[in-house]
Amino acid sequence: MSRITRRRSAEVFSLSFLDVICCGFGAIILLLMITKVTAPLVLEQSALNLEATVAMRENAMHEIRGQIDELQRQLDLDQNTLRDKLRMLAALDANLTRFKSKSLATKEEAEETLLAKQKLASIRQSLTDEMERLLGAGFTPQNDLVGGVAVDSEYVIFVIDTSGSMQSMAWPVVIRKVQEALAVYPNLKGIQVMSDEGDYMFPGFAGTWIPDSPARRASIIDTLRGWAPFSNSSPVEGIEAAIDDFFASDKRISIYVFGDDFTGDSIEKIIDDVDSLNSQETGDRRRVRINAIGFPVYVDRPNVRTYRFAAMMRELAYRNEGTFVGLSELQ
Repeated sequence: MSRITRRRSAEVFSLSFLDVICCGFGAIILLLMITKVTAPLVLEQSALNLEATVAMRENAMHEIRGQIDELQRQLDLDQNTLRDKLRMLAALDANLTRFKSKSLATKEEAEETLLAKQKLASIRQSLTDEMERLLGAGFTPQNDLVGGVAVDSEYVIFVIDTSGSMQSMAWPVVIRKVQEALAVYPNLKGIQVMSDEGDYMFPGFAGTWIPDSPARRASIIDTLRGWAPFSNSSPVEGIEAAIDDFFASDKRISIYVFGDDFTGDSIEKIIDDVDSLNSQETGDRRRVRINAIGFPVYVDRPNVRTYRFAAMMRELAYRNEGTFVGLSELQ
């Protein structure tokens, strides 16, 4: 009886142990099945996310490479443009250097010529003064010409035609001729500038002499560049005003008339009027010397007015101890 009871107890224990073992294996298998089902889903989603990120970054990389290529092309283009501009700049710099060299040489030549003229005129005036000291105050030199124009005067008056034709065609030459005329008188006692109408360049000096000095000469030239009073292309009024306002028996005065044509009436009447006005009360000498320069503004289309100006000024210069110079070109 007792033997049967022990066998039954052993069988119960054995069955319970096996049940526990089976349940444990079942749980493990269940866990494995759950894990195997969830893990692939997570891994698959991670793989998809990584592929999307890689694709996005590859696209961004392609865009950046495209931008780099475009910037490189633009840089190459800018470098080519820069090289072209540097070559142009070098060529311009070389041209500027050559121009400066030529300009400097021309300026030096002009200064040397002007200096030579001034020295020559100074020597001539010094010789004249010395000969007057040795031979007496009444001494008159037999040859006091420079380029055919007498330069023994102590005072000079310019009567300049300021008409539109002179301003537009001949003005740079007018300025240069005034400079050249002043250059042969290095030591004047007085200067004056009037228009052909008798208007003064400097109203503050109306009726009086402008004292000669380098600064005054420079001021005259600077003002002349933009000076344009009304003109009727007839120098008669200016000549008569110059004689009336400035004649003095103790002064040697020369008038320089600059013009291109004459629009007045009778040439003969004008010559007679100037003769009467410019005659000394005694003796054959004139009150002032009248010189004239004709500018060939209408050389390509000559007209009666140009011939009348040349004829009138040639006769006035001849009768008033002066010289008429007709320029052949505006250079």
